[in-house]
Amino acid sequence: MTYLATSLIHADDKDNRVSDVAPPINVATTFRYDNSNLEICDESECIEEMDRNPVYSRCGHPNATRVESVLSKVLDGYAVVYNTGVSSFYAAMVHFNPKRLFIGESYHGVRAIADIMTRNYGLEQHKLEDIEKFAQPGDLIHIESPVNPYGVSVNIQEYADKAHAKGATLIVDATFAPPPLQDTWKFGADIIVYSATKYFGGHSDLLAGVLVTKDHTVYNKLKVDRMYLGTIIGNLESFLLLRSLRTYEMRISKQSENATKIVNFLKDNMEKYKNVLKHVYHSSLQKENFVKEQATGGHTPVFSITLQNVEQAKHFPSKLKLFQHATSLGGVESLVEWRALSDPEIDQTLLRFSIGCENADDLIEDLKQGFEKTLA
Repeated sequence: MTYLATSLIHADDKDNRVSDVAPPINVATTFRYDNSNLEICDESECIEEMDRNPVYSRCGHPNATRVESVLSKVLDGYAVVYNTGVSSFYAAMVHFNPKRLFIGESYHGVRAIADIMTRNYGLEQHKLEDIEKFAQPGDLIHIESPVNPYGVSVNIQEYADKAHAKGATLIVDATFAPPPLQDTWKFGADIIVYSATKYFGGHSDLLAGVLVTKDHTVYNKLKVDRMYLGTIIGNLESFLLLRSLRTYEMRISKQSENATKIVNFLKDNMEKYKNVLKHVYHSSLQKENFVKEQATGGHTPVFSITLQNVEQAKHFPSKLKLFQHATSLGGVESLVEWRALSDPEIDQTLLRFSIGCENADDLIEDLKQGFEKTLA
């Protein structure tokens, strides 16, 4: 068995086309045919050949192939890479084409895609609580674990059992806890989606998404669909993502460790800051047994807090020095977001934190002075 850190650096060695140690950026949109091999084949039969010998970059290109080699290895399945996280969810919806979608608390962009499909094609949307009542074969169950924006875990195996009892498919968005934090396959997922913009990218400078399946037939169909949906990752973005994957394990391990330490500080000081701090949400604070089983490699680097009132929440980010007030997550820099700015339906006292790779004690000191300024 090859360990994660080694796979991140060497899983794409087989895709070397030049002698460069760092793979080059490939900006070509079209590639010369191999005049010694002019066989005509059906697209579904040529997927792997186009990875080896690219023809047109909408179909495949060298660094996208390398990224998929690395992600397929470290995510233990067949990985298909897209130009954004929401593109990957949309690709799953197009592929499975469910009549009914069962969905709980989820990223608002995912819900927006579901709403478009309801508007245009009559997709029925149901709550997760209604799986036993309404689900049928071919339906799609979508869950996040951990859940955005709270960073709390849900019981993946419970929903897998409910989905499979009805002949439905379970898709799990594991963006907040990719390996080594959580092995989502272990708990019955049928297909996994990640916003690779976040921890796989890790530097707040690229957009990407990935779907992972255990089924090679599904993989081939997703790749063919992607050609015509036009949602393959771009040349530069795939180069940047490949660069980022080399250091991924070091980054996410540090971020997880930092977040858990900071959450423990907040938990231990609830009384001290009770006039500001109302509640802390994070999987490390959950007591259910399934959380321990899922979070075997550590807890998500994302957590949320609620403050006592909207005005405190609105202005708290401006009092911090090391946390940048911005949306998104997963980068090496720590972020805080008054979440209502990007999700109008959320509790307006909620702040979402994405913890980076700084020293955790420095981040704690910054939070302390932020609370003290708010109390003043």
